[in-house]
Amino acid sequence: MKKTNKKKNIFSPIVNFFDKYLISPITKLILYITDYFKNNNKGIERILNNRQALIIISLVFALLTFYVIDQKGVSIVDDNAEILYGIPVSAVYNEEAYVIEGLPETVDVTLIGKKWNVYLAKQYPADEISVDLSDLTPGTHKVNLNYKQNVSSVNYKVDPSSVTVVVYKKMSSSREVTADVIHKDNLDKKLNVDSITLNKDKVTIKGAEYKLNEVASVKALIDIDHLTNQKEGTQVLKDIPLIAYDKNGEIVDVEIVPESLEAEIVISSPSKVVPINIETEGKLQDIAISSLTPSVNEVTLYGSQEALDKIDYLPVKIDISGITDNKNYTVNLTNPTGIREISVKTITVKVSVDAIATTEVDNVKINITNLAKGYTAQAANSESSAITVIVQGSKTVIDKLDKSTINATVDLQGLGVGEHEVEVTVNGADSKLSYTPRVKKVKVIISKK
Repeated sequence: MKKTNKKKNIFSPIVNFFDKYLISPITKLILYITDYFKNNNKGIERILNNRQALIIISLVFALLTFYVIDQKGVSIVDDNAEILYGIPVSAVYNEEAYVIEGLPETVDVTLIGKKWNVYLAKQYPADEISVDLSDLTPGTHKVNLNYKQNVSSVNYKVDPSSVTVVVYKKMSSSREVTADVIHKDNLDKKLNVDSITLNKDKVTIKGAEYKLNEVASVKALIDIDHLTNQKEGTQVLKDIPLIAYDKNGEIVDVEIVPESLEAEIVISSPSKVVPINIETEGKLQDIAISSLTPSVNEVTLYGSQEALDKIDYLPVKIDISGITDNKNYTVNLTNPTGIREISVKTITVKVSVDAIATTEVDNVKINITNLAKGYTAQAANSESSAITVIVQGSKTVIDKLDKSTINATVDLQGLGVGEHEVEVTVNGADSKLSYTPRVKKVKVIISKK
């Protein structure tokens, strides 16, 4: 049974007992006899005037009363047991000088005795179990947990009745504290936490020496849910909890002084308008793309300023494999790294196709990539320094082609001194066109500087 501190009237069970088993039954019996007397006056008078009859009636009433009291009395005096769960355990010791480990926070207490005594004991339980550890020195000790008896006629059993505790000297160390934002996803997507300034950059941790050695970091947990309002500007948060972590990110149980800090939080709403760049993947058969028309040409991005500075356009990919005619694509825009919100979630891209046309672009210079430091590379012959690129696509697109946007490269990663035959890769700025080198491989000579 669960422990309760509610005080009840201890006389209520007694009153209820006598009312139920004595007063009410006897009253009903008297009323019945009275009614009977009214209807049978002569017969009753003869019985009441008979001495032997009165003795028999009295004996019957006495036996009945004795039986009722005896049955209830047995239930009151029988042994009974009740469990008080979760009795707090507190220790008395010098908290400034020592740390105690191994003491349970709560224990269970079993009360054993007569039912009435156990009932009384439950009404007045001890608030806690106090253990005096003030005389213990650093080391391992076995201590007994004793329950304060408010009712002496009840026996009790504490579970556990004894525990092994370890006493450590309390050490202290200074540690840097850093801010860690939690529930960041609950921040308005158009807002960004620019900076967090704590009112202290160092705190003191206290505890057993081995515990202090486990602490890898101390963090102030900035909870976005505790902001008074979500808008641009500076806000101050108070009572920010501090948590100590080990190298694996697990919480270390040490005392931190102070227990909490204040933080000044600067919130902004950086944004940037960028164009949408449609990119295609897959190949077409016997037709070419004449135009790629998105439903919107630019979007507004919201995120950290650092992320925004790295983005010049928003790439949108569509797979054109297998299309034979004009087609509309519905595309869900994906947030780039560091971007929390995009002004438009979904766009439509209209793909128009046309008859395929072919042209050749001569003298496209080959660029070298991934050449190791300390080496130089050059084409083995004139045919390996520049190539011809075959461009296919819609004639209307080819006619507008800027030849300088075609790029040919060879990858020299992992190659050393000597002559090597390497594959040429070609691409272009206009994704509506396909680019194929006429020469698949070229020869390159690598030498040390």
